[in-house]
Amino acid sequence: MYSKEQASQLRQAFWTAFGQYMGPVLSAEGLRTNWVNYKTGVKHIFFRMQADNKAAGISIEITHPDKELQQLFFEQFATYKNVLHSTLNEDWEWQLHTTDEYGKTISRIYKEISPVSIYQKEDWPKLISFFKPRIIALDEFWSDAKYAFEI
Repeated sequence: MYSKEQASQLRQAFWTAFGQYMGPVLSAEGLRTNWVNYKTGVKHIFFRMQADNKAAGISIEITHPDKELQQLFFEQFATYKNVLHSTLNEDWEWQLHTTDEYGKTISRIYKEISPVSIYQKEDWPKLISFFKPRIIALDEFWSDAKYAFEI
């Protein structure tokens, strides 16, 4: 078991290593990108990567505070479902109106793997191999689809 400080240092070390590993990778539009803190450019739509001591996941999160507008965004993503899944080369899970770790209602489209632990350095190659192709594919998808969400 790690102290809070050790756990924080390991998380920070992983995300720093992942960011450095992804540093040379340009976006679908040929731009330098902060892959760890990916900016969609659309308010209330986020691409998130998370990992803990049991699992890791990557997601599209829709966080609009108005549930009806959140549902509209979700339904808009659903119209792109086939394009998204073909760009990702896999199907993801879809959840309308779930609760995040802070008790806030969100909707999300996600993929998870387990068992992996961000605290076990021997799992880091698995985590990187999980995150890298998916965040690149999300960027590729978003470079075409984002315009439909900017209104």
